[in-house]
Amino acid sequence: MKKLIMTCLVVLMALTANAQKFALIDMDYILKNVPAYERANEQLNQVSKKWQAEVEALNTEAATMYKNYQNEVVFLSEEQKKKRQEDIMNKEKQASELRKKYFGPEGELFKKRESLMAPIQDEIYTAVKDISELRGYSMVLDRSSNGGIIFGSPKIDISNEVLEKLGYSKP
Repeated sequence: MKKLIMTCLVVLMALTANAQKFALIDMDYILKNVPAYERANEQLNQVSKKWQAEVEALNTEAATMYKNYQNEVVFLSEEQKKKRQEDIMNKEKQASELRKKYFGPEGELFKKRESLMAPIQDEIYTAVKDISELRGYSMVLDRSSNGGIIFGSPKIDISNEVLEKLGYSKP
């Protein structure tokens, strides 16, 4: 539905704006050719692996505690059983809270990604804006997003020009 609306909007704008100029970019292509983006991605992957290992360590600890509890349950008093169950639940809760802290919607990974990627995206946006103003483009669409672009002529793709403006020339 979203694609249909976007496609209709683009077609409608194209029909009503004969003199307006459009251009396309391929954001995925641009990002793959920006070394800072690759470095930021690598840094995010390393941090993510480190944090995932911390969460998995807590989960493993909880699983070990539960396994030991099951092996010893027949020898434990009711009070000891209750204490062990609480300890296991607390360990599982710690793992869950740590996962949410690191990987939740507003978690540390989200914040880290935002801090690393925002400057790169801002730089690309500025380059696209500068080129658009210079060339008189009314709209620049990203062909790599799911915006409903079925075909875009390579003649109006300014991705390489954006890379050149950023200082990364492509042959």
